[in-house]
Amino acid sequence: MRANVDAQKLERLMQILGKEAQGSGTIYFTGGASALLVGWRNSTVDVDIRLDPEPPGIFPAIAKLKKELNINIELASPQDFLPPIPGWRERSVFIGKRGQISFYHYDFTAQALSKLSRGFDRDLKDIEAMYEHKLFSLNELGECFEAIAPELIRFPSLNPDVLRSRVKNFIERFQCPPEEKQS
Repeated sequence: MRANVDAQKLERLMQILGKEAQGSGTIYFTGGASALLVGWRNSTVDVDIRLDPEPPGIFPAIAKLKKELNINIELASPQDFLPPIPGWRERSVFIGKRGQISFYHYDFTAQALSKLSRGFDRDLKDIEAMYEHKLFSLNELGECFEAIAPELIRFPSLNPDVLRSRVKNFIERFQCPPEEKQS
């Protein structure tokens, strides 16, 4: 079993990947890694990444770092679970550059939709934290869902009606002013 990852270990990972890569590329963090860097979590079990474009020599570096830092690194992003959302690259948030690698948070609106599709308690808390940190808007959430809704049929494990309902409920919940929620 691997150790939990904290922000310091994640920064070390970025530094070493930047040094070890043999060319330029981009790494997008999702899930717990984004939560650590933004600050709503203190640790995560694994580091989920998307390589796009893939930096040359990155896989030997990842294998080495998994052992050296005793961490889990997974190739996972929202578009592994949902259709790619138009404009996701433009909405991704730049973290910084280490060596020839640019690091980004994968589009937070896409992360929120992906987490809504799973619906686990931790996912719902993460979505609330992302929204409270103003990392996506309710309008973007609704618009991005509508943009991918026709393509959800390509993901048989998803129930489009359930996801639509979760998106609608989240939007309605946060559109109501706090005093109206209590009545």
